[in-house]
Amino acid sequence: MVALSENVALAARREAARRPPSPVGDRIFRAAAFASALLVLLVLAGILASIAYGGWPAFQAFGPHFLVSSAWNVGREEYGALVAIIGTLVSALLALVIGVPISLGIAIYLTQLCPGWARRPVSMTIELLAAVPSIIYGMWGLFVFAPLFARFVQIPVSNLVEGMPIVGTLFYAQVPSGVGVLTAGIILAIMIVPFVASITRDMLDQIPTVLRESAYGIGCTTWEVVRHVLIPQASVSIIGAIMLGLGRALGETMAVTFVIGNANRLSASIFDPGSTIASRIANEFNEADGLQLSSLMALGCILFVVTFIVLIIARLLVRRAKVA
Repeated sequence: MVALSENVALAARREAARRPPSPVGDRIFRAAAFASALLVLLVLAGILASIAYGGWPAFQAFGPHFLVSSAWNVGREEYGALVAIIGTLVSALLALVIGVPISLGIAIYLTQLCPGWARRPVSMTIELLAAVPSIIYGMWGLFVFAPLFARFVQIPVSNLVEGMPIVGTLFYAQVPSGVGVLTAGIILAIMIVPFVASITRDMLDQIPTVLRESAYGIGCTTWEVVRHVLIPQASVSIIGAIMLGLGRALGETMAVTFVIGNANRLSASIFDPGSTIASRIANEFNEADGLQLSSLMALGCILFVVTFIVLIIARLLVRRAKVA
């Protein structure tokens, strides 16, 4: 009797396996997935359209000159985006220059050199940096880091390089207050380190162990394994992690607003105060009206376009890395 029941159950399972999948369920799933993707595109297009519509009076009033003008005078209603654009790009570039090598070093240490008992605590500590609110970074940067940076870096370096060609221009602080473009870049670097380091570490962990063991087996040192095996294998993911960090740096608002100085002037020195698109919008949006509000909306549209260009460059770099 038991054998008969087992045969009947086995036959029922075989019959169910032979049945074709329901076309209705497959169509519902496909429609739901398509609707989800379409919804994201519609929201993105709606955001861009609303920002462009709000900023159109500024583009219409100033034309292409809005992109190359450094003026920002509320009383005379003269506005330009050049200072904010340059401040955004320079601070984000400084964040990458400082943060990416540190992130790669952390990822390599955790995957290759860190002892097993310390790997999890160190990883959790790095990841906790991503959970700190940006306003906390800004407050710490303004009240703790900026005074120390002015006392131990800006003043000694300014005294050392004063009068030197090029170097004296780049690293001389007219008013060594601690805030400035370089300070903002350092704070941004601290903020992007956990993102870049975590993604890079995960990618290095996924590389097959046999590749590393083979390299060690033929006499390669740890540096040679990292340089010629790990980095080439994870290059695509590393590029993606760097671009993720760049996007984070370009759009950061509160932390940069605290430490960049919010000065509407162009300076060749990275010690001097500056401004970014996000910080200017945060400082002036609540009280803006008329053409000033339209100019701020236009700045938001420019930031959107800059981020989109960064995304395109990232896609091209990833494609080139895959081909190589």
